[in-house]
Amino acid sequence: MSKVCQLTGKKVQSGNNVSFSLRRTRRKFYPNLVTKKFHLPSEDRTVTLKLCTRALRTIDKKGIEEMIKESKAKGLYTGA
Repeated sequence: MSKVCQLTGKKVQSGNNVSFSLRRTRRKFYPNLVTKKFHLPSEDRTVTLKLCTRALRTIDKKGIEEMIKESKAKGLYTGA
């Protein structure tokens, strides 16, 4: 499965490893993803999502219903 946050769309970025001699080699920066289950009271079901930890903090602030509504508007959440 791809390393993409299902709510925010955060994904793998590429960059450089820079050694002491300033030699550059390519590397990847992976998002900090966590698999978490949420209960949706409006649909009376449980949803399992792969989220970055920043999305978890935003869910604590706004709520899961609001986050899913926003990500559907952006076209990120498909209704897992």
